[in-house]
Amino acid sequence: MTQLPPGDPFSFDPPAQKLTQVQIDSACVKVGDRVRLRPLARADILDMALNGRTATVLSIEQDFEDRIHVAVTVDDDPGKDFGAAGQIGHRFFFAIDEIEPLST
Repeated sequence: MTQLPPGDPFSFDPPAQKLTQVQIDSACVKVGDRVRLRPLARADILDMALNGRTATVLSIEQDFEDRIHVAVTVDDDPGKDFGAAGQIGHRFFFAIDEIEPLST
């Protein structure tokens, strides 16, 4: 059986480009920074339940359409260690216009 080479366009899970930081207004946000979640009107009910909550940035990724997504864990989630381990249900993705940097 032939294996697909890494990065094959027919792969079901193409890797996203990981970024080290992203500029939001006058602030630079990087992995480990704390942010406040502000989902936009197109958000679903879970996103709306997270509105105003604080979170910690796990990763910053850019997809193949050059959209930037910020993966976070919610600070007061008792299962946030599952999110840090990449488990679904405790890691959430937001666009850069849906998060506010918090001063450290």
